[in-house]
Amino acid sequence: MLSLSTIIPTLLLAAEDVSVTRGTAGEWRTLIGLGLLLFLGLIVFAYTTKAGIIARATTKEAVRQPIFSLVLALVILVLLLNTVLPFFSMGDDVKMLKDCGLATILISGLLIAVWTASTSVAEEIEGKTAMTLLSKPINRRQFVLGKYIGILQTILWFLLPVVILFLFLVYYKVAYDARESSKETPEFAIRFAEVTQIVPGLTLLFMEIAVMSAISVAISTRLPMVVNLSSCFAIFVIGHLTGVLVQAGVLKLEFVQFMARLIATVLPSLDLFNISAAVATGDLVPPVYVAYSALYCGCYSVAAILFAFILFEERDLA
Repeated sequence: MLSLSTIIPTLLLAAEDVSVTRGTAGEWRTLIGLGLLLFLGLIVFAYTTKAGIIARATTKEAVRQPIFSLVLALVILVLLLNTVLPFFSMGDDVKMLKDCGLATILISGLLIAVWTASTSVAEEIEGKTAMTLLSKPINRRQFVLGKYIGILQTILWFLLPVVILFLFLVYYKVAYDARESSKETPEFAIRFAEVTQIVPGLTLLFMEIAVMSAISVAISTRLPMVVNLSSCFAIFVIGHLTGVLVQAGVLKLEFVQFMARLIATVLPSLDLFNISAAVATGDLVPPVYVAYSALYCGCYSVAAILFAFILFEERDLA
């Protein structure tokens, strides 16, 4: 029977050798169609359900917070600086821009997600606002689910301007480096290929934020903001080492094998959403890998939200 301890190393090996297949146009169209379908489903959920009302209120409140505008401005500034400042990478400045840009967007998105979960769930519970809200015809599960969807909508509003700017800067950086090196401006196809290479990475980045948001919501139902931030940081670090820990299980030490399998089962394997190897080699992540990563993201997020239901069901709000 397959388990996470066997699936995770397989996906990690596939991430390291993304040049096996780039995927056909039909596969990419299918994947894009499914993504648009999920997006439309999110819109329908937000405007046709009681949990959707909570989701829209959570998004509006999060977007109006000063930290949202501050982080957005800082990310835009960092991306602009990375475009014009040299990396001294011996002709690989475009790859460095991609890698640094993805890392910047990921960290900032995680910060907004965890901060929103803490302010909209933990603080509302401690401030008795949740008890007032639950006195209306809204149950606890709708409250938790609405908060989680609201956080995802907040991340989408954050990523929309940042991703558009990032894609444009990558397109511009190819020609900018060519001019700085006194070379001819690359053709449109070459510049566009550099842009499309990071689109799967941005998709995987959103999946990683979705997983961490679900974990943060579950923690926020019981613990305050400081503990939530600290716990999510620890999970983020360990989650990127899950693959290494699982591979360490090949050692003939029963304790190491047990701990590796336990961590791989309980904590998310966030390194699955990392495409640094693909960026370094200039390869395009295949659609099959994106699809399997999306399946993993969905399963783990659902499990985390179900755990949040259990934690919040027994929480005393009085």
